[in-house]
Amino acid sequence: MQEPADVAELEDLLSLPTAGVCETLGALEGDVAILGAGGKMGLTLARMVRRGLDEVGQRERRVFAVSRFSDIRARVELEGHGVTVIPCDLLDRSAVQALPDAPNVIFMAGQKFGTSEAPELTWVMNTLVPANVAERYAGSRIVVFSTGCVYPLVPLGGPGSREEDALDPPGEYAATCVGRERVFAHFAKQHGTKVLFFRLCYANDLRYGVLLDIAQKVANGLPVDVSMGAVHVIWQGDANARAIQCLAHAANPPLALNVTGLERVSVRWLAEQFGELLGKKATFSRVEGERAWLWDASRSYEWFGAPEVSLEAMMQATAQWLRQGGATISKPTHFEATDGKF
Repeated sequence: MQEPADVAELEDLLSLPTAGVCETLGALEGDVAILGAGGKMGLTLARMVRRGLDEVGQRERRVFAVSRFSDIRARVELEGHGVTVIPCDLLDRSAVQALPDAPNVIFMAGQKFGTSEAPELTWVMNTLVPANVAERYAGSRIVVFSTGCVYPLVPLGGPGSREEDALDPPGEYAATCVGRERVFAHFAKQHGTKVLFFRLCYANDLRYGVLLDIAQKVANGLPVDVSMGAVHVIWQGDANARAIQCLAHAANPPLALNVTGLERVSVRWLAEQFGELLGKKATFSRVEGERAWLWDASRSYEWFGAPEVSLEAMMQATAQWLRQGGATISKPTHFEATDGKF
């Protein structure tokens, strides 16, 4: 991976369509709607879809980016890249009903942080919005962004959670994510909608993510909490590509897919490696717990192969980004929380 010099180069890299993305988009028909596109991943995912369609010579197919778009800069940038931006409050059922038809839908809306202070809003965003969308796009194929947090924590030395495992997560946020999946499954059963639950676990941009959280602690001489003893991570560009390719795998009854890296990576080891890369000594707080959120992503590897960006490349790029003073988003992942409270 070529290490980006600035945000523009980073976003170009994160939105670069892979061969698999181009193959998938070329085989599908019709427009693509991305709901909740104003979040951290949605902007580059929308651009990747647009670039992929252009690359396969289907410029007439539209890409709709739907969100509140409180950030005007993001809206203008997307429009400049050929994406049709539609400001919309997805809680407004009538506004959702007025959205344009699209046979291909990627649903990314949801709320995580702030659940402890306003749990009712998280429930509304993660269950009522899906009902509005599932009703409106009952005839479309839908990739639903979910999370690996729908599973319980598992023994640190045991196998990771697989797609067939029971959903019994800790914490109210994760419960609402199970609710999101159940709502889409209900409407899929009613209408025959093809759905895939995209259970993403720790996508990493250089501006945010588990790797940046750990690297910043090391760089600033702060202790790294190792309560969550191990993690899985994936490059955001690879996660974007897998989400787009999953449009071709949506099914009825719905399928689920764990999306992350296969490597089970020690948080302590990550901190020590960042210490070497940044010329700092890593320090730690607490001790590794006996259980962690761990996932088996082998099905996604069978479908799409290995991610294009390795763990080593992500770590090198993250360290370089910090060394050069690259912009960051002040949204820590709180990956270390073992009680599911966010």
